[in-house]
Amino acid sequence: MPLVAGIDSSTQSCKVVVRDAETGALVRQGRAPHPEGTEVDPYAWWEALRAAVAEAGGLADVAAVSVAGQQHGMVCLDEAGQVVRPALLWNDTRSADAARELVAEAGDGEAGRRFWADATGAVPVASFTATKLRWLARHEPANAERVAGVCLPHDWLTWRLAGAPGLDALRTDRGDASGTGYWSPRTDAYRLDLLEQALGRRVRLPVVLGPAEVAGHLDPAALPESGVASGAGGAVLLGPGTGDNAAAALGVGAGPGDVVVSIGTSGTVFAVADTPAADPTGAVAGFADATGRFLPLVCTLNAARVLDAAAALLGVDLDELSELALAAPPGADGLVLVPYLEGERTPDRPTATGALHGLTLGTSSPAHLARAAVEGMLCALADGLDALTAQGARAERIILVGGGARSAAVRRIAPQVFGRPVIVPPPGEYVADGAARQAAWVALGGAEPPSWTIPDTEEYGVDDGSSSRGELEPSGVPAIRARYARAHDLIIEREAG
Repeated sequence: MPLVAGIDSSTQSCKVVVRDAETGALVRQGRAPHPEGTEVDPYAWWEALRAAVAEAGGLADVAAVSVAGQQHGMVCLDEAGQVVRPALLWNDTRSADAARELVAEAGDGEAGRRFWADATGAVPVASFTATKLRWLARHEPANAERVAGVCLPHDWLTWRLAGAPGLDALRTDRGDASGTGYWSPRTDAYRLDLLEQALGRRVRLPVVLGPAEVAGHLDPAALPESGVASGAGGAVLLGPGTGDNAAAALGVGAGPGDVVVSIGTSGTVFAVADTPAADPTGAVAGFADATGRFLPLVCTLNAARVLDAAAALLGVDLDELSELALAAPPGADGLVLVPYLEGERTPDRPTATGALHGLTLGTSSPAHLARAAVEGMLCALADGLDALTAQGARAERIILVGGGARSAAVRRIAPQVFGRPVIVPPPGEYVADGAARQAAWVALGGAEPPSWTIPDTEEYGVDDGSSSRGELEPSGVPAIRARYARAHDLIIEREAG
């Protein structure tokens, strides 16, 4: 019964799960927090990983470890492998102007967007690593000059687990590389010309591994908390790791026809596909996945924290917010929240703010506001679902995961907003589980990752849990979404004016 470990180094914390490689049964786990902010010293992630591993009982009995991490974060290293400056995370929007510059340099309007979509599968936005490198070159030229290598959070942690043996030992995978803005899922190769365009010169990048290739071996001296005996180097394999969304898809076992909606710090909507996507509008990022396939994805900046904000505004906890939302009628009697509380990535509105429409004496109640918050967050994610299907993704059912999926209101309202059945696995660490499943694939071998089942999964139909019973507009669009679209358009018109 070999054991494997999966590590999720997310925006907010580090989670470690140890599972049976063959069945996926959970053996033990650990967790440690990360500092807040959009700019973080990577060594804070390392210390959190060490603490989480120790809480999980160490790694002395595991055969393999894989790391999944938040995508896009810019980790710059000098020639000696030292961190040049704090990492800029995916949700740091200071590089929005740099993103626009890079697109414009490729051509005017549609031509520039089409170039990037064809070259890398995605049109640059502030989240992507390439835009952060452009920002660094423009605003911190002395730091930019020191950069000898660039990697992503999961790459850096895997490298540290291996003992940080020099920049040439940096490793990554297709899933995370596809979020940089200088790697092509279509050709499985770096676009070094685009790296040079962003930073001003070429630097070393991690080698991109296949889905179950070995990235190295755990160095016991690098991680004393692991419990691996000194001199046992080579005993514990390191998987290639991947980005958090690709790991989540692997963790929930998403297949053709499934769309995963993850409601965490960010909101993501993604599907496993056999062909790469290239959306010149920029709404869909044509990423790669962790199995050798593709992962067309839409990301929003505003997800679970919309619920947090609404709960704080009403002076209730999240369970009470859910109860209030379910006490209000579907559609909240026309009260609509457009939830751009931190700007937005999809659509690309980094300076946008939220808005509340339809406020009347009749809708001025805590229940109406709670319902509008849940529906608004879900409608923004449903816009992402529309963008995916426009790119050819199949969407027969929704798999709902993330902290926001723990809300009873979210689970019951989601089918009416998405217009499809919603599958909700039990609360879990699916990014860490996906990393563990990849580690099991590395340890056991085989053409595909091992098949793990998830017990106690719930299913919600379109007609369940709401008197709206999937109420449609004459156009066939769910009524809740039609009202949201009208309110959303008012924001766009206001910004354009």
